[in-house]
Amino acid sequence: MTSAIPPNAPDPVPQVRASALVRHAGLWLVPTVLCALVSLLLSLLYMGGILSPSDHLNRLPIALVDEDQGRPLPGQTENLGKQITDSVAATGSATTDIDWRRLDRAQAQDALASGKVFGALVVPPDFTASVAALTTNRATARPTLTVLTNPGLGSLGSSLASQINQGAAHRASLTIGEQLSATASEPTTRALLADPVTVTTRVGHPIGRHSGLGLSAFYYTLLLVLSGFIGGNLVHSGVDTALGYADSEIGPWHTRRPTVPVSRTQTLVLKMLMTAGISLLTTTLVMVATIAVLGMDAGHLPMLWLFSYCATVAVGLGVQAINAAFGGIGQLVSMFVFIALALPSSGATVPLEATPAFYRFLGVFEPMHQLSAGVRAILYFDARADAGLARGWIMIAVGVAGALAFGFAMTHYYDRRGLRRLTPQPA
Repeated sequence: MTSAIPPNAPDPVPQVRASALVRHAGLWLVPTVLCALVSLLLSLLYMGGILSPSDHLNRLPIALVDEDQGRPLPGQTENLGKQITDSVAATGSATTDIDWRRLDRAQAQDALASGKVFGALVVPPDFTASVAALTTNRATARPTLTVLTNPGLGSLGSSLASQINQGAAHRASLTIGEQLSATASEPTTRALLADPVTVTTRVGHPIGRHSGLGLSAFYYTLLLVLSGFIGGNLVHSGVDTALGYADSEIGPWHTRRPTVPVSRTQTLVLKMLMTAGISLLTTTLVMVATIAVLGMDAGHLPMLWLFSYCATVAVGLGVQAINAAFGGIGQLVSMFVFIALALPSSGATVPLEATPAFYRFLGVFEPMHQLSAGVRAILYFDARADAGLARGWIMIAVGVAGALAFGFAMTHYYDRRGLRRLTPQPA
């Protein structure tokens, strides 16, 4: 049995088929251009900073320590420690690759403990004496140069510094070997003296075993940024849906709430307040998951929580400000600001001193670099202000102030111009 169609019922709207729409070039243009640009830019940004770190070294800080107390060898005016450190420093001053910092042992240890140097090359107190003993029957061990690493600055940065130090030590050994070989008469002795120095590598500033080889600070920071970024966007879309400015579509269910008459400025106030409130929960859960559940090494827990919360809020407020200013493309803009440009310029996996100049420029203001330096200082360097924590706090304050100023300036401008988002709809 079929039901009769009422005589005054409107004709059903004809349905358009996808096969007809797909032939319209206008539908293809915007998504094609945006997808192509995003793919191209992300490829260039992410791969451009990591492919050849050794080719882009720019003043990588490494300590150079001369503790040698021995007397000069016959015919020389300076002991070997002074000769080696002078030679290494002179080679470094001829290029901008390495920033050799001549420090005493206490200063070098402090620089390692504050994350100011990626490693150290140390000439021990008995170095000249042990070299001189090689040509006599008093030799008990080979002379040794010590390479100190700093895994708290990341495995790649510490490895780069270690390779540079080992290369410098090997060149010094060959130079000393030439001097010693010239005084030896037997071929066997000359062969043994050709490369007389042993290079030992030790950790200069140890970190916890559950620190991801110095990468836990980066991944923890990434969690904070993602919490702020994703949380901010979820609050943005959730509030717009609840206030009737966006549709809700979950699977086959589609709803549209009555529009609540509210200004752009008041909407931004609501979103920012909700972002700050929800971040209390997300920050706590991040710490519970990483430290309590997974066992990440971490100290100064109250400081870590406070810094983590403020960092998450700063990112979330920035997302809300950008979305309020740019509307529909706000999420894409904030993705580039907080993710696409921030990750390769963070300096947490590849040191900024080993990236092209463009990434070093981004590192001055991009949030990931500032936040990772603060987290790294708390996790690895005893929460020292000069290890990056002070700069992290300053940049969080700058970020929050900038987000508030930019967001409310734009919404106030839109409201003054009478640019309402939608005409209120009746319930």
